[in-house]
Amino acid sequence: MATRRPTRRTLATVLAATTASLLLSACGDQTAAGQGIDGSGAGAGSGSGAAKSDAPLFAKLPADIRAAGVIKVGTDATYAPMEFVENGKIVGVDPDVAAALGKHLGVRFEFTSGTFDSLITSLNSGRQDIVMSSMNDTLARQQGLDDKGQKTGNGVDFVDYFVAGTVVYVHKGNPQQIRSIADLCGKKTAVQRGTIFEEAAKNRSKECEASGKPAIAIESFPTDAEAQTRVKAGGAAAGVNDYPVAAYLALKADGGNAFEVVGNQIEAGPFGIAVAKDNPELRDALKAALAACIADGSYRKALDKWGAGTGAVASANVNTGS
Repeated sequence: MATRRPTRRTLATVLAATTASLLLSACGDQTAAGQGIDGSGAGAGSGSGAAKSDAPLFAKLPADIRAAGVIKVGTDATYAPMEFVENGKIVGVDPDVAAALGKHLGVRFEFTSGTFDSLITSLNSGRQDIVMSSMNDTLARQQGLDDKGQKTGNGVDFVDYFVAGTVVYVHKGNPQQIRSIADLCGKKTAVQRGTIFEEAAKNRSKECEASGKPAIAIESFPTDAEAQTRVKAGGAAAGVNDYPVAAYLALKADGGNAFEVVGNQIEAGPFGIAVAKDNPELRDALKAALAACIADGSYRKALDKWGAGTGAVASANVNTGS
């Protein structure tokens, strides 16, 4: 992740839709396979098996997706308000943005939830057509590099649709008086494995050691829910997360009595819809659909519904991450 844009204001409004028990469930994969945009299989577009559509951008899609009438989406549905499970359905910012895209493309988006660090693998194996899961667009992911800079795959392209940074959250009342990520040296810190904020914690830990302070005791978990539970139980002094997720968590978990966000966002950068490198036709169709949604206002409407409008992008772009 590298130097990014400065911090942004707090989320303006948040839809009161998620219970604390959902946000803090310490389960593994919350799989909701075969769900459409509303979790029921009834997403936007012309439906499964469609070969024709009057949607303006339908012809831009690859032939196999036009024939199926479906774009299969890999996600980790544990990131309220971006994507999470409510009443058995995957809901949130990303599904609503996808619904808006689907109206221009004439197909539905079918979300399936799995662990975050397996999503690009599922894309490259062909199980999914895209990944849409609050995934930061980074040069390493574009090039298929792991956190050690080793080549692990062909990489992916990103259609960038949101901007957010990393922030620290703590137990309500901040018992250890943590003010920012600079205060985490020597402290147990919970993160989700394979995420940009895990990398941010590792980078800060190196800075701690370079200045003669103890390293951050980073605890990485398969799901964000497990990391949240660790902080709530007092097993970790703090957690690190994407800003909109941490802000929503602080407002909603236990009625706002479980967590609080400390400090400002750091390393703000783009979230992208990941597409396989060998599928530029789908990438370009998604970019065109996002541009259309920005122009007609449906994109901003989807973000504002969840209080996430401060993360809106002004235009549709590909691979802007660094």
